[in-house]
Amino acid sequence: MNEPHLDGNDNSTEHGPNPRTGAISLEGMHGSVEVPPHHAGFWKHWRAFIGPAILVSVGYMDPGNWGTDLAAGAQYKYGLLWVVGLASLMAIFMQVISSRLGVVTGKDLAQCCRDWYPAWTRIPNWLCCEVAIGACDLAEVLGSAVALNLLFHIPMLWAVIITGLDVLILLAMESFGMRTIEGIVLVLIATIGICYYIEIFILPQMHPSFADMGRALFTPNLREAGMIYVAIGIIGATVMPHNLYLHSALVQSRRVQRDEASVRKAMLFNAVDSTVALTIAFFVNAAILVLAAIVFFGKTSVTVAGGQVVTFGGDSDWIRIAYLTLAPLLGTGAASLLFVVALLASGQSSTITGTLAGQVVMEGFMHWRMRPWLRRLITRILAIIPAVVIIGIRGDSSVNDLLTLSQVVLALQLPLAMFPLLHFTSSRKRMGAMKNGWFLLVTGWGSALLITAMDIWGLPDSLKSAWHVIAGGSAPSN
Repeated sequence: MNEPHLDGNDNSTEHGPNPRTGAISLEGMHGSVEVPPHHAGFWKHWRAFIGPAILVSVGYMDPGNWGTDLAAGAQYKYGLLWVVGLASLMAIFMQVISSRLGVVTGKDLAQCCRDWYPAWTRIPNWLCCEVAIGACDLAEVLGSAVALNLLFHIPMLWAVIITGLDVLILLAMESFGMRTIEGIVLVLIATIGICYYIEIFILPQMHPSFADMGRALFTPNLREAGMIYVAIGIIGATVMPHNLYLHSALVQSRRVQRDEASVRKAMLFNAVDSTVALTIAFFVNAAILVLAAIVFFGKTSVTVAGGQVVTFGGDSDWIRIAYLTLAPLLGTGAASLLFVVALLASGQSSTITGTLAGQVVMEGFMHWRMRPWLRRLITRILAIIPAVVIIGIRGDSSVNDLLTLSQVVLALQLPLAMFPLLHFTSSRKRMGAMKNGWFLLVTGWGSALLITAMDIWGLPDSLKSAWHVIAGGSAPSN
């Protein structure tokens, strides 16, 4: 019989270990949240299952998104809003599929790759995952450090080092359980959303054109020079490879009964959780792009306090420019303050999920078992080292270029996570009757192929831009 055993007593590698006895990731959180029986009402299930996608969604509005979204709005107005929408839609499909894999098999994606692919693939797959997580962590470290630098005028190098201490926050939170972590991240997401709501809808100088935004959202084009590089950056910042590994592990924090009705109910509510959380992430990303489009598009410079002239260009550090110029352009210092508070909340929330993702891939691929505090400390140090080196060599300049570059690296890593995920969840041998239906087959494989095609199309520009940044220059504006 090809269907997976759902009674929780199967320990075979084909159908996944018993979540209570096999090798598991995030051990302290596994099965820690009770869920009601499958016949309970909608709201009881909603309260039980909401959470994993909230943690995943912060990766879709991390500082890397800020760099790409600000660059897109400032340079092309609403021209790349459709990319934000498309990337968010593809992210929903991929995260729904990831959650299904975790619920049905009792394994996360890293464990599935280890158990169901040849042994020689483990180390290369693990190293590729670590590269992607390192790129994401670089964005988070730089984003948080920039926020600290702008708020408190701490030198960037020291601000980066200070961000390393936030791993202690995560360690402290874990002792209070998964629900506490989810609640804190939800507060940070709400902070981001409220800040942008005030900036766009409350400040009187802001007048977004919903008609123009609607046309741009449903009229795809990449006609202008440089659009493809920024578009790939947006996709890399939105559909994130490490989130596919993380989500398949986080859904196992719910103690789901292994009968078929309970598993199907879990898949349904994880899909609802993913759709709601990532729709919110879309609105945050769209708000960042819209803010940049309204304030910066068509302008070449602005004079700030003290008479300093800040010039705009294709190679501008848009995060710093936004902080320095929002106040004079919008006529209120609250605009800059709201911006940097939201940036700090973004960096800190992403730090939590990035550290958890590093733990998932290390345990899943390599089965390395070490004390949780040591494992997370190592993960965080590995994220800080490249940032310290880069800031030490290049100084505070071109942080936005590095953020955009990190997102391009993520986009290039995506196929290595997407295709195994789709391979497993489309297989009756692995998923039984709960394999992907025709809708997820079409949308999942379509998303993976489209993202891969855009990666290949933009690879020459990506490599050229990467070389410019690594060699000490700025990414070319094309």
